[in-house]
Amino acid sequence: MSEAIKPKLPSSAGNPKQSSHQTNVGKTQNIVEEIVKTIDGLKDGLQKYPIRELVNHAAAFGPYLKQQRLETNQVRKFLDAVNRLKADLAEKGDFSEIETEVVLLKPKLAYAAARQKAAKPLGEVMSAAIDKIHSKEDFERLVQLIESIIAYHKAEGGK
Repeated sequence: MSEAIKPKLPSSAGNPKQSSHQTNVGKTQNIVEEIVKTIDGLKDGLQKYPIRELVNHAAAFGPYLKQQRLETNQVRKFLDAVNRLKADLAEKGDFSEIETEVVLLKPKLAYAAARQKAAKPLGEVMSAAIDKIHSKEDFERLVQLIESIIAYHKAEGGK
């Protein structure tokens, strides 16, 4: 085989104690911490979450949720509530009209996480995001975040 077409070996190939599964689990678990840290660091609400960084985070987090065996029906009440609030905001136009319901999304996530371990990472990320919602623009960024995560989750084969 010539040098140009030799397959690249995974970096863990030289270390028999470290399987590629362990590498992936460690790397992907860090995505939860990375997203939460990014969100916690936002000074002026969720709207300041850079859209390219949001999409990159979602691209890593969606497959992680698939790996955790998250199914969207496990967080359906949360997703339905977000969509209902999105419609309410479009109709009313005033964030203060839906603010209470936005904050009450956190217990829905806590309930889903308590029932199904696979929902816990999503709950951690969304809880941090909800804490940063103080305006219509912040809520719109939350919608972009959850829609991006679910899109990448489904693209990975999630149900």
